[in-house]
Amino acid sequence: MTHPLDAAIALTPLGEGRFAGATTPDYWNMAGPFGGATAAVMLKAVLDHPQCRGRPAALTVNYCGAVAEGGFEIAARLVRDGRSTQHWSVEQSQEGGGITTTATVVTGATRDTWAHAMAAPPAVAHWDKTPTSDSFAPVAWRKNYEMRFLAGEPRPLGPGGALMSPVTQMWVRDTPLRPLDYPALAAVSDAFLPRIFMVRGDFSPVATATLSTYFLADEAALARQADRPLLAVCDAAAFKHGFNDQSAQLWSDHGELLAVSHQLVWFKG
Repeated sequence: MTHPLDAAIALTPLGEGRFAGATTPDYWNMAGPFGGATAAVMLKAVLDHPQCRGRPAALTVNYCGAVAEGGFEIAARLVRDGRSTQHWSVEQSQEGGGITTTATVVTGATRDTWAHAMAAPPAVAHWDKTPTSDSFAPVAWRKNYEMRFLAGEPRPLGPGGALMSPVTQMWVRDTPLRPLDYPALAAVSDAFLPRIFMVRGDFSPVATATLSTYFLADEAALARQADRPLLAVCDAAAFKHGFNDQSAQLWSDHGELLAVSHQLVWFKG
């Protein structure tokens, strides 16, 4: 059977860097597709392009407008082809709705170079020692992830209350199980509830304006991780003028940093 994520990011080549796809109910959010699924399908358009070489290094997705239920088209264009990197421009559009999403992708060859990791994963209980969350989220995409919270479990939403920490630490993996690849890593980088829900405790209309994910894992690291859970850490620095930042780290279960992400979220009120 086709995994729900693979169904959500399936693309049919139309020629000249154009692809056809369609939204799926499995990854539906409150008013459109889950932003992580949109990020994944934008990345996949580049990976499926016959001129693509190297592995993804960076993905920036700009959510310009709502994606309606149904079909869409993605156009991927190679902007610059260098010896070390490729730079891509990607656009998603729908008939009658114009451009809904834009993205840039940087790919690069995997090279053996000097390496040094300054960040370290938090010391937390192992996946097997952490209970599965039974927190309810009224969105379809949430059922595609098994989440086990170590800190910052979703709080009940109500009229608001005491301000709380924006930090979430959780184990997360696809359900049904699926070996980790770059589209899945792009999707899970957005698999956090909005930080304003965590901090303020009330429901505010929100929307991701832009999301950048930087891939530190090579193909070998993804193969080592396979379908085991990731340690995901999320934080925010400030809420101001109707926007807030959100930063995340995605670690392997053996303590290897696989990706980092940063996004800017619009909120009302």
